[in-house]
Amino acid sequence: MKTAIYPGSFDPITNGHIDVISRALAIFDRVVVGVIHNPSKAPLFELNERMAMIQELFVHEPRLSVNTFNGLLIDFAKEQNVFNIIRGLRAVSDFDYEFQMAITNRHLSPQLDTIFLMTDVTYSYLSSSLVKQVAKYGGDVSTFVPLLVESHLKDKLNE
Repeated sequence: MKTAIYPGSFDPITNGHIDVISRALAIFDRVVVGVIHNPSKAPLFELNERMAMIQELFVHEPRLSVNTFNGLLIDFAKEQNVFNIIRGLRAVSDFDYEFQMAITNRHLSPQLDTIFLMTDVTYSYLSSSLVKQVAKYGGDVSTFVPLLVESHLKDKLNE
């Protein structure tokens, strides 16, 4: 069974992330979404909230699982016994950083392969940070995120 990990913070998950996950599911038999816990960042959504949103969005996709990790991606990949990493690219500027990470991961774990998927042009400008900023100031994020995420954003920002 060919399996891949799609790692990220997903704070929150966007339509761009969903596009990459859906396309990864067309290539791989199983996809593990690895939601990173990064204590140096202050996410809007708690780890369990981010995981729950992803699980709810893909509730009818048995080939997708959602797990959390902290530390190095290579260690998470080894724990999962998965050696294919999916990374989405929006623009050339993403490539430089992602290329460095892929080479570093490959150096640390030679059996690890990184597969880059270009995002759909519709989402080439989209980021979780942008979504949070637009939502914070009352802007319409309905074309950026699913209704479920939009609802959670409104609730979180109104707390």
